[in-house]
Amino acid sequence: MKENLPESLQKLIHKVEETFHDDPDMVNLFINCFSNTLDTTVKKMDDGTTHVITGDIPAMWLRDSVAQVRPYLVAAAEDQEISDLLAGLSRRQFMFVNHDPYANAFNQEDNGLCWTEDETDHNSGWLWERKYEIDSLCYPVQFAYLLWKNTGRTDHFDENFVKGLHTILKVFKTEQCHEEKSPYYFRRKGCYYTDTLSRDGKGALVKSGIGLTWSGFRPSDDACIYGYLIPSNMFATVILGYMETIAREVLNDDLLAAEAAELKEEIHNAIETLAIVNNYYYGKVYAYEIDGFGQYMLMDDANVPSLLAMDYLGYEANDREVVENTRKFILSCANPYYYEGKCAKGIGSQHTQPGYIWHIALALQGLTSKKQEEKLSILQMMKATDAGKGMMHEGFDVNDPTKYTREWFSWANAMFCELVLDYCGIRVAK
Repeated sequence: MKENLPESLQKLIHKVEETFHDDPDMVNLFINCFSNTLDTTVKKMDDGTTHVITGDIPAMWLRDSVAQVRPYLVAAAEDQEISDLLAGLSRRQFMFVNHDPYANAFNQEDNGLCWTEDETDHNSGWLWERKYEIDSLCYPVQFAYLLWKNTGRTDHFDENFVKGLHTILKVFKTEQCHEEKSPYYFRRKGCYYTDTLSRDGKGALVKSGIGLTWSGFRPSDDACIYGYLIPSNMFATVILGYMETIAREVLNDDLLAAEAAELKEEIHNAIETLAIVNNYYYGKVYAYEIDGFGQYMLMDDANVPSLLAMDYLGYEANDREVVENTRKFILSCANPYYYEGKCAKGIGSQHTQPGYIWHIALALQGLTSKKQEEKLSILQMMKATDAGKGMMHEGFDVNDPTKYTREWFSWANAMFCELVLDYCGIRVAK
């Protein structure tokens, strides 16, 4: 037990100890991962906001920072200090969204640090990287909503938050007609092709006006092959529903609620109409990406949002059979990024080398499983593949877990913790 942890977090650790009383290694791994984000990545800022770096990269991703602290939402319901810390993160996220809604990662201060010098239409010393990813705008809304649902507080729904909602709606709508209306472009020189966009930074051609919203990059930070990334569009429908609920129940803004509801319906109808394809072996499944002209990609990636994450994120499919077919497909060798080896099996990513699977995807497989036995089996697999480091990693070799990427990856640690808590019957309220 780490005595420096708040009492609310220690209570959760005690519950894990009770469940895994005969598995001290699982408990110790949980404690290490559970304390990691709070101990090493979180900083309270002078302006009352909270900055959360991703781990071994000294920048805050809008996506990662939410995933990293998500397990703490359970404790926030009874711990004012943690609740305030999380509210500070929400405020900082919307400060960044309003600064530049096309950026994915930000610096702690206006210091000009960056991954590399890129060519794009907005430069700022706050930006670590400016890869436009739909999920970068989804996660802050999801987090603000979950903070409300788990604590009852609404003070983070301030003027900056409302401005951010309008900003997000504007971007989503603009990117429904990316070719004609978008100001965004991104060029990176001297890099692997997945780190830049084709057609002079515009990205692969997509058909405009079909209801879907365009994304330049995946949540892996790799460029989309086809610009309509279906898991991210699914996530967009979920957070648009959150926007509608917040607007009606907290902000008393019927116009904002109606705008969010209308866009949600447009995107949802487009997904259900255009993104379902027939696979010879698995039947009707969701494509990972499409371009609107008839081209599509059948696969899934380890990063979230993913097709595996549909239920985790709360996407409401018209036909559950398509969801189940898709799950079977992506958890099989038909998915080009699914690997099986001597030590593990699961989903990897184009972002890492072939034969490497991700702890994030394993955790997500467990979180979306209906069977306690499968959850426990995956937890045991994750414990056995930590390479003796007492932490999760990004990708690792299915035949040799001592070969891995990223020594310190807070998102993966948090996902492991969320699965442990889920197995113990402790879940974030939605």
